[in-house]
Amino acid sequence: MTRRNRGSARLLALCLVVLVAAAVAATAATASRSHAAANDTLVVDKSFDLKTADPQRQFEPTGGIVDRALYDSLLQFKGADVAHPQPDAAASYTASKDARTYTFTLRHNVRFSDGTPLTSADVVFSFNRLVNLKGNPSFLLAGITTKAKCLYTVVMTSAKPNPAIPVLVANTSLGIVNSKLVKAHGGTDAVGADTADKAEGFLNSQSAGSGPYILKTYSTTTQVVLTANPKYWGPKPKFKNVVIRNVNAAAQLLDVQRGTNEISLDLSPDQAKGLKGVQVHGVPSANVWFLFANSNSKVSDVSSNPHIQNAIRYALDYSGYVRLAGSGAVHALGVVPSMFLGALPKSAAVKQNLAKAKAEVAASGLKSPKVSLEFPSDITSNGLSFGVMAQKVKSDLEAVGISVDLAGSPVATSLNTYRGGTEQLGLWYWGPDYPDPNDYLVFLPGETVGLRAGWAAGSYPALEALGKKAGSTSSPATRGAQFQQIQKMLNAKGPFYPLVQPGQVVAASKNLTSTTFNVLYWIDVAAVGAH
Repeated sequence: MTRRNRGSARLLALCLVVLVAAAVAATAATASRSHAAANDTLVVDKSFDLKTADPQRQFEPTGGIVDRALYDSLLQFKGADVAHPQPDAAASYTASKDARTYTFTLRHNVRFSDGTPLTSADVVFSFNRLVNLKGNPSFLLAGITTKAKCLYTVVMTSAKPNPAIPVLVANTSLGIVNSKLVKAHGGTDAVGADTADKAEGFLNSQSAGSGPYILKTYSTTTQVVLTANPKYWGPKPKFKNVVIRNVNAAAQLLDVQRGTNEISLDLSPDQAKGLKGVQVHGVPSANVWFLFANSNSKVSDVSSNPHIQNAIRYALDYSGYVRLAGSGAVHALGVVPSMFLGALPKSAAVKQNLAKAKAEVAASGLKSPKVSLEFPSDITSNGLSFGVMAQKVKSDLEAVGISVDLAGSPVATSLNTYRGGTEQLGLWYWGPDYPDPNDYLVFLPGETVGLRAGWAAGSYPALEALGKKAGSTSSPATRGAQFQQIQKMLNAKGPFYPLVQPGQVVAASKNLTSTTFNVLYWIDVAAVGAH
């Protein structure tokens, strides 16, 4: 899958996941109900989007939950913090001033589950395999080479400045595999691995990692069972077993209220409202819902009119979208989510100003301006319906004199118009590929999402120049300030209107601790405890 298509294809996958989960939910719940009563077993309910347990092939949330437990990475995130990578298999690292070369020093005491020491050769094999498999997560290491300097030192070199590398290596797709074991079962890191590598079947039957758990049983449709790794080098996990079940949200609502040692990850804010005797954490997700107005006059002389674009900016009732989204939701102050480096402070929020919006409509020179709003009509995200949000947009814009035709269509259809850049107004969301602001440079002129909004390269030279500078700046503090400035410029003159980050709900039994939601890992099962 190309990088251009990956973010939006996530929506199509979501629609298919709902259908599959509904079909197998009853089977999964029945098959593993006995596990929930065991004191040494943690049960996690998740509507599966699971394709593989092979870390270099998986790039879906459920696979990430599994591989976070099975495989160590060079660095990791702890708790909800995705802005500050922490040591994992690597005890430390250094970065060159030009952000092109990163040197990682490995711990000497990390062992794979079969007792084999983890060395630089395993890191190099894992990262080269990820690149040469040419799968969904391969883009993470595009333009980056990895070499062993010595037995416990790894050097990563980027063709261009890349300050996101410490964040990238914390991704579960960069989990470090036992190279000797994987090679023995058909794995290869050589060019041509996309056809020659045969290790996926083995990695779906048993793990080849150094993480706190090992794989006991695996199914993409019912459940995955993990058991504690007796050779784990770090703090021992609190639970001997973890069962990750494929259960739809309706069944999860019942399950989480029935006992102890249970976590639910797919409840909507509305479903979570009525829960009692359960701890519920409602936090903002990293999904940014946004509206855009196409800047290509060939698509629409209305949406491309600068005054109409400003009118839209000030017509939107931003607090109303937060209320629609429910518990845990926040106003998306910019395209970079609130928990990432470079997020805007609340003081920078765009505010509704109806008088200004009406004045901009009058200044447009257009009589009775009318536009079409396209959106996927058959899916939801974080319990939020695109159709409901579109109705709100229509109401807001018509209040200032802009007529809106709602043109919802099935996601497969709407994705084509979105990718093709032919939507006059579009309502979508961007889910992060990795938790770093560089992932949001796609909203600039000439980039992936910018082009979908008809914003060609050269449309805003000052912004484009700042984007190139921010994307290669090594200092986190400086880069954060640059991305804040980028978003202020986008909010002032861009065709994008960030609306809301919906709430992400984690519901858990009262006896559990450390059930914090992480936007990359969702839930770190090895960190969960009990009292």
